[in-house]
Parts: sequence; C-alpha cells; structure tokens
Amino acid sequence: MQESFHKPSLTHLDAQGQAQMVDVSGKVPTIRQAVAEAKVRMLQATFQAIQAGNVAKGDVLGTARLAGIMGAKQTSALIPLCHPLPIQKIEVQITPDLQLPGYVIRATVKTKAETGVEMEALTAVSVAALTLYDMAKALEKSIVIESICLISKTGGKSGDYSYSNPI
Repeated sequence: MQESFHKPSLTHLDAQGQAQMVDVSGKVPTIRQAVAEAKVRMLQATFQAIQAGNVAKGDVLGTARLAGIMGAKQTSALIPLCHPLPIQKIEVQITPDLQLPGYVIRATVKTKAETGVEMEALTAVSVAALTLYDMAKALEKSIVIESICLISKTGGKSGDYSYSNPI
C-alpha cells in the first residue's frame, strides 16, 4: 500500500516553479507578532570581558541590540521575497547565560499588516548575534552563533505557532 502525504504548496513559486513575491493585496491587515531567539557561545574570559565592559570597541551589548533593531527594519532589503512592512514594535533583549557561557538574544517584532513578521524577528537576532561577534572578535575568533529559531508567532491565516523545544 502506497503511503500518501500532503505536500505543502510553496507560495513563493509560480506555476512554472519560478520565484515570485506573494500577492498579499487581497488580505486584510491583522495584528501579527513573532519572537525569535539565538545563542552566542564564547569562552568564559570573553564573556567576563563583555560583562565587565572591557572591550576595546565599546558597548558590545548595546551596539548588538541596536543592530538587531536596525536589521529587522531592513529585512525586505536583505531577503529577496520579503514584503516591506510597517513595523510597530521591535524589541531586542540580550541576556547573559552563565551555562553557555554567552548570551541568549531574543527579538519580538509586531505589526498590523497583511503578512507576518517571522523573517524580521529572525533577522533581528541574526544581525544582533553577528554584531556581538564583530564587537568581540578581537578577544576571541571562536565565538559560535547557534540555535537561531522562531520561538512563536501569532496572527495570520496559518494561525498561531509555538516552538515546542525552545532553546
């Protein structure tokens, strides 16, 4: 007996399989929110230097947080088929994690629009993590950015989503 399964359609492909921007003009704007996270793992000495503010480039965490906010706002310029969105809220939190050692970066992005802000939240944590690396690379080249994932999203036709195994 042959097993049948439903193959989800990819809305970014036209009938010929060519990439296209999805037409969302017929959709009603609704409130949508997405939360993403990333981990940045480093040596204990690097972590302690950042915590103490002993990094030659300056405020590592403040700069990374600001970069994450700016990154979310630039998502449609970075990801080819993303829609430019009117973002109403971007919050980037960088929390020290002694167990890593390193930092957990969490971004929350909110809009009232025809499409969601998952990519904006993922871009925010990615850019914040890359900036943290850039600010601290003089101390350590082996910093690792890992576990970038969507934690949750609300709103839209596909409904709410929550990652069952958060980092």
